[in-house]
Amino acid sequence: MGQVIAVAVFTVLAVISPGPDFVMVLRNSYRHGRGAGLSTAAGIALGVQVHVAYTLLGVTLFLVRAPQLLTGVKLLGAAYLVYLGIGTARAGIRVPEAEAREPAAPRPAASFRTGFLCNALNPKTMLFVMSTFTQVVAPGSPLPLAVSFGLFMSAAHLAWFSLVAVFLTRPVFRTALLRRQQVLERVIGCVLIGLGVALAVSNLS
Repeated sequence: MGQVIAVAVFTVLAVISPGPDFVMVLRNSYRHGRGAGLSTAAGIALGVQVHVAYTLLGVTLFLVRAPQLLTGVKLLGAAYLVYLGIGTARAGIRVPEAEAREPAAPRPAASFRTGFLCNALNPKTMLFVMSTFTQVVAPGSPLPLAVSFGLFMSAAHLAWFSLVAVFLTRPVFRTALLRRQQVLERVIGCVLIGLGVALAVSNLS
C-alpha cells in the first residue's frame, strides 16, 4: 500500500510539472476562453488512456524489444510538437481589446482534439505511463487494480489542467495575457518547437 501511495504522489507531481500539455492548455485558455481550456484538459485526460491501454495490452514489451518502432513513435510525437509550435508562432498576431473580451472560440471538439493528440503523441507521457505502471502493476496483478490506476492517471490530468484553465481564464489574468498575445504566442511557439527538437535530437543521438 505504501508503494502505491508513493507512486500516486509521484504521478501528481509529474502531472503538475510544466510540459507540452500545460502549454496547450495555456494557449487555448487565454486565446479562446474557459470552454476551450476545459475541452483541452478533457482531451489530455483521454490521451492518457491511449498510453494506459497499450501498456495493459502488453504492447509496451513489444515497443521495448523493437527500438526502431519506439524511436519512430517518439519522433512522431516530436514532429507534432514542432508542428503545433510553428502554427502557434505564426499566429502571433495581436488581438484587439474588444475581441479579447468576446473571443471567437472554436468548437469544443477542436480543442479536445488538440489536447488529445498532444498527450497521445507525447513521448514523455508514454515513457512516464510505462515506467510508472511497472511500479504498481506486476504480471498477475488484478485487472481492477490496473484499470483503477489508469483512471487515476486520467483523473489527475483532468483535475489539474481544468484548474489551470479556470485560473487562467479569470478576467484579470486573461485580459493581461491577451494584451501580450503577440509576444506570448511567439514564445509558446518557440517553446513547443524547442521541446520537439530536443526530443528528436535525444532519440537520434
